[in-house]
Amino acid sequence: MRPREFDHDEVLRIAFEKFWRKGVRGTSLSDIAHDACVQRGSLYNAFGSKEALFLTAYERYAADYLGTIEKALGSGSLRKRLMAFFDVTIRNFRSGSPPRGCPTTRGLMELAPGQGERLDENARQVFAGLMTRITALVREALSNGAARGEFQGDPDIAALHIATVTRGLAVLERAYGDEAQLRKIAAHTVDLVLGEPT
Repeated sequence: MRPREFDHDEVLRIAFEKFWRKGVRGTSLSDIAHDACVQRGSLYNAFGSKEALFLTAYERYAADYLGTIEKALGSGSLRKRLMAFFDVTIRNFRSGSPPRGCPTTRGLMELAPGQGERLDENARQVFAGLMTRITALVREALSNGAARGEFQGDPDIAALHIATVTRGLAVLERAYGDEAQLRKIAAHTVDLVLGEPT
């Protein structure tokens, strides 16, 4: 009997939601198949393994997230762009009920140290790739701001600083769940990078 066709986009959405909430190691293909109302064998046929399904779903999420960040950094003063970037970041890991946290930070915490399973190395590369692209978008915004006289620092170091703060915010969100605290830290970070508004 031929496995029935399914909507790949919907399966990727459901799978990523499951991975985001329970982690890769805490999610089984059976869990995803049940929630997506498909046969587990159909998932194997389409993706090959749970790890491959996770990486496909994560790359789809990463592309959507980068588009949102690019839009946030695309207009207004540099201060407005950086505040919009932090707003997108905080809203992303405060989404859901209860909040789901940051899928990238959560995924990095799941990786085994050093050389491990194939998933660990492949996932590490995908997670690092997203962080590299986010940092590059922030660096571009800072460089453009410098050209307009809105920033006097080093765009490379400042972009890494901002990207590092976002990882810390993700951890603090998990620890305290205090959105107001996260937004105060974000605003203070922008003041540190740009100087306090006059």
